[in-house]
Amino acid sequence: MRNDVRRLRVENGLSQGELGAVLGVSRQTINAIEAGRYNPSLALAIGIARYFTTTVEEVFHVD
Repeated sequence: MRNDVRRLRVENGLSQGELGAVLGVSRQTINAIEAGRYNPSLALAIGIARYFTTTVEEVFHVD
């Protein structure tokens, strides 16, 4: 599954650690999501989308 987490994070001037802290996960988790090595739980995916004021479908793309 592809995602736009890195693009959204960079556009908003956040480090992986800062985004992780806001969402209650580690920097490593954000890194793994961005690299496509980890698919987040539904709760985390919704949290990411809400943080960036968008939808889950706009952030995550099923290939």
